[in-house]
Amino acid sequence: MKRFFGRETELSFLKNLFDKPSSSLVVIRGRRRIGKSTMIKKFAEPYTFYHFEGLPPTLHTTATTQRHVFAQQLAVQTGLPEIFADDWMKLFQLLWEKAKEGRCVILFDEISWMGSKDPDFLGKIKMAWDNLFSQNPNLMLIICGSASSWIEKNILSSTGFVGRISHTLTVEELLLEDIKKFWNTENISPYEILKVASIVGGVPKYLEEINPKLTAEENIKNLCFSPGGFLVDEFNRIFSDLFLKDSEVYKKIVQFVATGPKTMTEIGQAIEFSKSGRLSEYLYELELSGFVSRDYSWNIKDQTETRVSSFRLKDNYLRFYLKYIEPNLGKIRRGDYEFKSLASLSQWPTILGLQFENLVVHNRKFLQKQLHLQPNDILFANPYSQRKGKNQEGCQIDYLIQEKFNTLYVCEIKFSLNPIGIDIIPEIQRKIKSLKVPKSISFRPVLIHIGYITNELEHHPYFSKLIDFSQFL
Repeated sequence: MKRFFGRETELSFLKNLFDKPSSSLVVIRGRRRIGKSTMIKKFAEPYTFYHFEGLPPTLHTTATTQRHVFAQQLAVQTGLPEIFADDWMKLFQLLWEKAKEGRCVILFDEISWMGSKDPDFLGKIKMAWDNLFSQNPNLMLIICGSASSWIEKNILSSTGFVGRISHTLTVEELLLEDIKKFWNTENISPYEILKVASIVGGVPKYLEEINPKLTAEENIKNLCFSPGGFLVDEFNRIFSDLFLKDSEVYKKIVQFVATGPKTMTEIGQAIEFSKSGRLSEYLYELELSGFVSRDYSWNIKDQTETRVSSFRLKDNYLRFYLKYIEPNLGKIRRGDYEFKSLASLSQWPTILGLQFENLVVHNRKFLQKQLHLQPNDILFANPYSQRKGKNQEGCQIDYLIQEKFNTLYVCEIKFSLNPIGIDIIPEIQRKIKSLKVPKSISFRPVLIHIGYITNELEHHPYFSKLIDFSQFL
């Protein structure tokens, strides 16, 4: 049985939605391997549950084969004889006969696969919902998939589903408080856990592959640098399935933003892609798929969001793959690559810093709690970019929080393998000096760190708060 941790908020929401006195049509999306199906199965344990999954598309997959697979799954789960159905409505009608009474959850998983070969598939689902499934007030139909852009285009933005969807839920990576539970021991240091999290993030499937009896380095070697390791070919599996023929363009974008936040203009120039409209679509699809985050800046003085934004690679595995696995793929597959340690990898301290920033931003509620900030008091909070102009310097702040009481928390995020000393202070001072803000604004410099800080820095009065992020573990 799979280890299951976290998702309390999502499960509670689904339970409350299911308890209303009417049927619910729910859309759930999220990155591949993020645990959508497992979470739904956990939620559905007390109820009658029917789970149907689309067949991964190939050159030979047809609408007929997708219906045949659905019919097979229907027969296995209901005891009905397997039939040949030349129309989706016949299958939905048979399912309805089993689901018309009682507390029932139905999951259509990997919906883009299921309906990719039949242009009438989604219309048939709409008809089945309107005329069949919605008639049971104790029924929840969940449409789920990893191809978030397909779901956005064909379901969420479709006029056919307007007014029918009760809720859309996006499943994100697990928080650190849940990540640590995969080790199930008090003998593992926070640093050991963070080393693995810096590579796999909070993706449950990757965390399930960890052997808690082995060290972080041994786990990383087995997963990333050994022939047949789970993460060796994972990039190609998830990218080719999601983006098909355009996967190379998406890959170029991801490779460029893996080096740090970039504007759309910088991305277009780097990948030599001049069609700004289509580039915007590519970036949006990467954002929907959970790989890239678009971080907007704001006008600190006017307290309004601006159109200035940068794109950040939020997926730790993708960055690690592109930097360290892909360049050595041939050697790894032949068993000729010798992995010594993370510290021996080229530019690892820089990459580790970017990975740690992702973990901090994703676990920002913990940060806000440490700073004693109430959510209603926060106007804006994000990685922050200020463009260089005639009357201002450019700067990049790891994380900036603007509180409504004229206070800016300027957060510097550091995962250092060496002690952090007071030489970090001039860097923060330069960033603060470059910010264009009203004179009424107060600054609260904050250092969020993993690793040792010197006694001199610990007792220095400059920082308003020193936050050791390992406390979270």
